[in-house]
Amino acid sequence: MAYQQPLWQYATREPLKRDLPTPGREPGGNVNDAVVPFESYGVSHRGCVRQLNEDRFLMEPESGLWLVADGMGGHEAGEVASSTIVENLATIGIARSAPELLARFKDRLERAHEQIRALAKTRGVTIGSTVAALLAMNGSFACFWSGDSRVYLVRGGRISQISRDHTEVQELLDKGVISPADARNWPRRNVITRAVGVTDEIVVDFHQGRTEPGDVFVLSTDGLSAHVEDAEIGEAVAAYTPQAACERLLEMVLGRGGTDNVTIVLVCMRGEAKPELSEVTAVPLGGERQ
Repeated sequence: MAYQQPLWQYATREPLKRDLPTPGREPGGNVNDAVVPFESYGVSHRGCVRQLNEDRFLMEPESGLWLVADGMGGHEAGEVASSTIVENLATIGIARSAPELLARFKDRLERAHEQIRALAKTRGVTIGSTVAALLAMNGSFACFWSGDSRVYLVRGGRISQISRDHTEVQELLDKGVISPADARNWPRRNVITRAVGVTDEIVVDFHQGRTEPGDVFVLSTDGLSAHVEDAEIGEAVAAYTPQAACERLLEMVLGRGGTDNVTIVLVCMRGEAKPELSEVTAVPLGGERQ
């Protein structure tokens, strides 16, 4: 797996039971145990057009792990791919150190990758899944992603996109071939350049840093960003609890057509109050990173 080893530290904690959403509206739960310094909630929906929900999400607050996955391959193969990632990562268990937790994360993602590859070979088709994961504990965090599922951070009244889309359109934007306005209607804007299970080796990007009380991380599949602007995401996070914000964002997606499956997971670092609604501003991709 191609990525560097981050330097965050972890405590040892027992995992919670995983949440495996099924087609339709599938909420996850809030975490209210005083020992766990997080409040998190997740929701997934097939949208207004698709018959199947190929998205999956996982929340393991006591292990410090959250992720979303968006499967692809059709004929239920995408659903299998994303479920394979969730099922493998749900066994991450208790790590005694940061290197051990990283090793477990890599091991389980690689297991999922190989299982997806084997299924694709058996069926003679390309099968894969995006992944966007957050690891957080002891005041530090690390985000990992492959594909176009995203990780946002809302901090101090600003929302920034931590992840960078692995898409054809993002590559064209980076090269200056097209403008942001062009990108919105680019005919191949949904073509991704990385995913778990698609190539021989997994290529995963990561970003790490320190958490601050009141930080809110938003993990989402592209069904959210297709219909909701970054600033709107930040406004919902500032105005509501994680559960209410998830439900509000889902409501916005469905009200605007819901052309794809959509999955949203919010993770709030307990501590000082969240920013006021009027203070939230958007940081464009490529701008300041928190």
